[in-house]
Amino acid sequence: MNQFLFGTYPYIALTVLFIGSIARYERDPFTWKSSSSQLLRRKQLIIGSVLFHVGVLIIFGGHLVGLLTPIWIFNALGVSHEAKQILAMTAGGIAGIMALVGGTMLLMRRLGDPRIAKNSSFADTGILILLLLQLVLGVSTIFVSMQHLDGEEMVKLMSWAQGIFYFDGNAASYIQDVSIVFKIHILLGLTIFLLFPFTRLVHMLSVPVRYVTPLRKGYQIVRSRRKAAK
Repeated sequence: MNQFLFGTYPYIALTVLFIGSIARYERDPFTWKSSSSQLLRRKQLIIGSVLFHVGVLIIFGGHLVGLLTPIWIFNALGVSHEAKQILAMTAGGIAGIMALVGGTMLLMRRLGDPRIAKNSSFADTGILILLLLQLVLGVSTIFVSMQHLDGEEMVKLMSWAQGIFYFDGNAASYIQDVSIVFKIHILLGLTIFLLFPFTRLVHMLSVPVRYVTPLRKGYQIVRSRRKAAK
């Protein structure tokens, strides 16, 4: 089971993420958006959105650099495992709380306002709940990491992540004995990757470069596919 969950499932999730995103963009390019509800309660959206997005971007960047940077590079730079773990706990904790507060505000806004709730799909609300759950798990790992300040637990996670990208058949064995909190955190993260192409999260892949260039085009109004209310 450990081999399937942490050795096979990652490739399933990443394959669906990659192929599903391309298929959605090719089939339904006009659904490739975040479906903003800014016109409905703008102030709460801005505060919650800024906290959530800044926090998530810091977390994502930290995970990307922290997990996929070869260990020998940190060693060559003189960064010890202990120092790296403390840095990850500090920066990740601050960013995690920011994202958690912002995400909670967004969820309360989405569920608490009848107009926004009516214009929200099941996927919109569901993916936000999953992200908040993932943030709670991520913050929870800090308390586990505090019991292993030698950084060895983090090295195992780095070895696993890099093993997946290097197609190492033994990648799953590297985290066989890590805390269950880390394992659930990884599985939920992979599940979010799996659902990524079918939710509003796809807008993360779009960098709005044209908005700051003279090549920017005008807005295009697209009719919703939802059935009109009777």
